[in-house]
Amino acid sequence: MAVSSALIDMQNISKVYRMGETEVAALNGVSLSIEEGEYVAIVGTSGSGKSTLMNIVGFLDSPTEGVFAIHGQKASGLTGRQLADLRNREIGFVFQQFNLLARAPAWRQVELPLFYANVARGTARKRALEALTQVGLAERADHRPEELSGGQQQRVAIARALVNRPSLLLADEPTGALDTRTGEEVMALFEKLHEEGLTLVIITHDQEVAERARRVITMRDGVIISDSGGTAGAAHHDRAS
Repeated sequence: MAVSSALIDMQNISKVYRMGETEVAALNGVSLSIEEGEYVAIVGTSGSGKSTLMNIVGFLDSPTEGVFAIHGQKASGLTGRQLADLRNREIGFVFQQFNLLARAPAWRQVELPLFYANVARGTARKRALEALTQVGLAERADHRPEELSGGQQQRVAIARALVNRPSLLLADEPTGALDTRTGEEVMALFEKLHEEGLTLVIITHDQEVAERARRVITMRDGVIISDSGGTAGAAHHDRAS
């Protein structure tokens, strides 16, 4: 089965969880292509399959059937270490909970992924400060989480996701733990990152958050039921050819 040149290419992806004698189908033959530079929201109610889809895109889970590739690199056949390296190199994660270390200053939180990538300490510190500057928190680099607001903590988490200069930023309910005003600030930051060329995929149940994206994919019962930008990739290839 040929893999496309898209950043993300999913072909006939199914995911079945076995719970004792019971099988639960979380995804049912999902095919999806995301080009570099897209800003995509994936929406659906609890149990729709959107989180399972995100976990597969982020190499946090593997499909039961189907082919998944990022930058043409198929996930199947890779060892756990190879998957971890690919994930660390290609994907930045932002979650609803900030997942920050309680006593570490912001710059140390941000540079953590670089240690797993074996980046030299001095370079790691420099890139962490650059990432904090990118999210507007340069002056808070030495502050611990307890000294930061919820919005600032999420910005630290976003800087941590950006520090490896990933191809794709995956955000799972990124405003879920924030008040409306702070959530707006975070979404404005995502808009800025998209304008700078970053590919964004946001998982959300919040329609207002989804409407900020350029493409909205709606899931229900493990399938895609609508895709507002589903023909964009095809049109792009038609023009290119």
